[in-house]
Amino acid sequence: MHKVSHETYLHVAGVVYVALATNLALAAALGPLLAALVVVPDVRAGWPLLTVLAGGLGAPALAAAATVFASFSTDGTTTVLRTFARAWARSLRRAVPLGLGAGAVLVVLGVDAVVLAGTSWGALTLPLLTVVGLLTVAVAVLAAVGLAERPGARVRDLVRPAVWLAIRRWPFTLLSLAVLALLAAAVASRPALGLGLAAAPLLHVVWANSRWSLRPVPARVRIAT
Repeated sequence: MHKVSHETYLHVAGVVYVALATNLALAAALGPLLAALVVVPDVRAGWPLLTVLAGGLGAPALAAAATVFASFSTDGTTTVLRTFARAWARSLRRAVPLGLGAGAVLVVLGVDAVVLAGTSWGALTLPLLTVVGLLTVAVAVLAAVGLAERPGARVRDLVRPAVWLAIRRWPFTLLSLAVLALLAAAVASRPALGLGLAAAPLLHVVWANSRWSLRPVPARVRIAT
């Protein structure tokens, strides 16, 4: 029977620590959203506010988590909280408008879907609205991860290729969307379990998929000013 090496123990311990510390950082970054889920009496009635808030808070949090994953993957960096905080602060100016914009688009699409549901136009337009909504989320996710991979890039220089790449590499896109849906369901039903245990492993899958999809984007894109 082979003995597990000391290096393997250290690597496993590092992975566990990175996951737990990232979950803690995500919980802090998404704190206002968690508070809103508790304060809002009817989530179904307050979904527009929650959607926009999730976008505005989620984009910089995802960019920061992606930076943590990339740092650990590249050089084994385990300074998770410091890395997350710096990446989060660095991405705020670009990631927050990205997330708010995506959230606003989803709200508009959702309102249209509610209005058209049950009408003769609904059967024709609802599938299209669904596809546009999923594409909006996919593009926002790719752009947020792109901010971590290319910290100096402008958002619009990441969004443009993200639209094409989300469609062209649709298997990775669908997997990322499925994982995000699973995470959202976990957080909505049991926030402590969702953010305390599941967030980092699931977002790592999203990050890996997005990183692969973004490979065709030039390493040097126009720097934000």
